[in-house]
Amino acid sequence: MTTQMIIINGGSSSGKSGIVRSLQAVLPDPWLAFGCDSFVDAMPAKMQASDEGIVFAADGGVSVGADFRALEAAWMDGIVAMARAGARVVIDDVFLGGAASQQRWQKALGGLAALWVGVRCESAVAAGREVARGDRTQGMAASQADVVHEGVFYDLEVDTTHTESLVCARTIAAHVS
Repeated sequence: MTTQMIIINGGSSSGKSGIVRSLQAVLPDPWLAFGCDSFVDAMPAKMQASDEGIVFAADGGVSVGADFRALEAAWMDGIVAMARAGARVVIDDVFLGGAASQQRWQKALGGLAALWVGVRCESAVAAGREVARGDRTQGMAASQADVVHEGVFYDLEVDTTHTESLVCARTIAAHVS
């Protein structure tokens, strides 16, 4: 079965975005890239700090409400619709709910072929990247490093602790059918 989607999961500052850009460069066919950050940025401002939307706590914790989940489901369905229409899509996501987050994607996929990729990075390294980035709440990387992988199954895992994005992308590309 031809892979139409690559779903990449990892904690904040684990290196997912760099891997996605590298994947777009090394894969022979064009792939569209979408991420949870662009989804959150697309939400109305009033939902970004609302219990029904998404809340980023001072300690780096993230919580989401019912309105967020409803929009997320529609967003996932829309992404999958593009893949069903022939686009190849790579997703950069953070499975805050671990296995439950993966199950939401599986429901949206409805049998569409996807390559599931876990991106790991040692907590201290991700935290250092978080500080260097300056656009994340400190503590987010450490709080997400392990929890996003709990109960999640992958076809492939890469670790960016000591491995560059391009090398990880080539590893992933070798598994795309």
